[in-house]
Amino acid sequence: MHIACLLASSLAAAAAASSSSSSSSSSTLITLSLPPAPNPFALAPGTHATLSALGARYSAPLSSLNTFVFRNVSPGSYLADVHCPSDAFRPLRIDVDADGRVHAWDTYRGNDWGNKGEVASKTSSNNAAAQDVVVEVKSLGKKLYYMERPAFSVLSILKNPMILMGLVSMLIFFGMPKLMENMDPEMKAEFEAQQRKSPLNAVMGGGGGGSGGAQANPLGNFDMAAFLAGSKQKDTASSGAAPDARNEAVRR
Repeated sequence: MHIACLLASSLAAAAAASSSSSSSSSSTLITLSLPPAPNPFALAPGTHATLSALGARYSAPLSSLNTFVFRNVSPGSYLADVHCPSDAFRPLRIDVDADGRVHAWDTYRGNDWGNKGEVASKTSSNNAAAQDVVVEVKSLGKKLYYMERPAFSVLSILKNPMILMGLVSMLIFFGMPKLMENMDPEMKAEFEAQQRKSPLNAVMGGGGGGSGGAQANPLGNFDMAAFLAGSKQKDTASSGAAPDARNEAVRR
């Protein structure tokens, strides 16, 4: 009889402990508080927040106190998101332990779930009925659905590569004569002599040997058609000498 009473009392104590632990874990209350900027009263009526986990999802509308209240949150690791069509808010990672303790961190999309960010600011109050935890949400600014047309700027026109090349060409075109006028006569004569010896100057001039004894154009005897046909210069010279012999025979 005494053993039966001890067994009944132990079972009652275990049941009471399990019920108290389950009630404390199931009575966890998480509140997400919006910052004062942007104005929470100007947000869309459909603004709501969600707590998402594998196999669990909680949703809370925006209350008159500019908060989102989640009641009876079970232990687990959750992703807190604020869904608003006009403003963006930073997502949070919220972990609820088995004893009802709540931890919150900033998180970033695309990172590993184990990569925790900065600890989010929160306040907690242990009441007799529930454990209330208030987590502050950070704003990321307005959402932009359209790309704004850039305003007219003279600086953007001057940064154009074609405009820069034109300005440099004009500077060389108008500045080179002034530079030549102020150049020393000996240096000027040496510069002109180097220009006359340059093959590029001969090609652009298109001249051969003149009466002044100027250097002949090295590309003056170049035949582009013969080069493309594959004939050599000797073939061209021999083909040019044959008509001269025939002409002499006719004159005789």
